[in-house]
This record gives sequence, structure tokens and C-alpha cells, in this order.
Amino acid sequence: MKILFDYLSILCFFVAFKIWGIYTATAVAIGVLLVQVIAYAFIKGRVERVHLVNLILLVVLGGTTLLLHDMIFIKWKPSIVYWVLALLLLGSHWYAERPFIERVFDGKLDLPRDAWERLNISWSAFFFILGGINVFVMYHYSTNAWVNFKLFGTLGLTLLFCIGQSFYIKQYLPSQQD
Repeated sequence: MKILFDYLSILCFFVAFKIWGIYTATAVAIGVLLVQVIAYAFIKGRVERVHLVNLILLVVLGGTTLLLHDMIFIKWKPSIVYWVLALLLLGSHWYAERPFIERVFDGKLDLPRDAWERLNISWSAFFFILGGINVFVMYHYSTNAWVNFKLFGTLGLTLLFCIGQSFYIKQYLPSQQD
């Protein structure tokens, strides 16, 4: 369910882009994410910082895209979100009581401190790299290719990274013997 929440505005952006183009897709993404954040706040009684940062960046950069009729601003949004997440993870490594990634899992996994720190650093590096890949794609490929990458490329890379992380985490889980 969480992955649907995280990718719903991107999916709606993708569909709207294929039908109406980049500017309508940008407006649709802003509207969908705004409704998502409000609904989440209503249901959970709080707003996640990551969702709020994503919304603010989408409204500012997407709004600038619509206002100036220049798609470069919306294309920069994923990289900025990834880099903010990377910095948040990296900052928590040094300045927080526990790494951010450990707080995300909130007791669902029991890992040693050094494992949480490695996971935290690896996710930070992943988001820095993903932001760089987005910049490369947006400047070297068509807008259509960038939109496809935004949905399928980032989702695929994230899933592959999660699979790799699961192999790392597996070594810390209790073994299941029959």
C-alpha cells in the first residue's frame, strides 16, 4: 500500500503526460499529491516530513513550470527530492540518536547499530546516485524518455536496490530451521 501512495502522483503524471502533455501532467501531479497529503493527514492525524517536502517541491517547481511554461523545473524536482532524502539520511547518521532508516522501520527489524548505519549510508548513496541519473536522463534524452524513466526506471532501480538490501539484512535475521 505504501508503494502505491509513493508512486500514485508519478503514475498519474505519467498517464496525463501520455494523453495531454507535460504541463497538464504537472498540474495533475500537484493536485493528486495535494489530495494524498491531505488524506494521509486526515487518516493518520499527521503529515510525514518526506511527503511534505515532496509536496512543497512539487508545488514550487511544478508551479514554476506552469507559470513560466518551462518544463526544466519539473524535471529537476526528482533529483532535488532524492538529494534532500540523501542529505536527511546522511545527516541522521551523524546528528541523530538513531539513523533515519532505523526510524523508518520503527521496530519492525532488530538489527545491530552498525548494520543500521550501513543501511543508512547505502540508501543515502543510492539517492545521491538516483538524483544524478535523473539529471543525466533529463539533459541527454527526450522528455518522453525522461517521463518513462521517472516511472519505470526509478521504480525498477529502487526495487533492485531493495532486493540487494534484503540480502544484506537477511544475514541479521534469525535462521528458520524446521
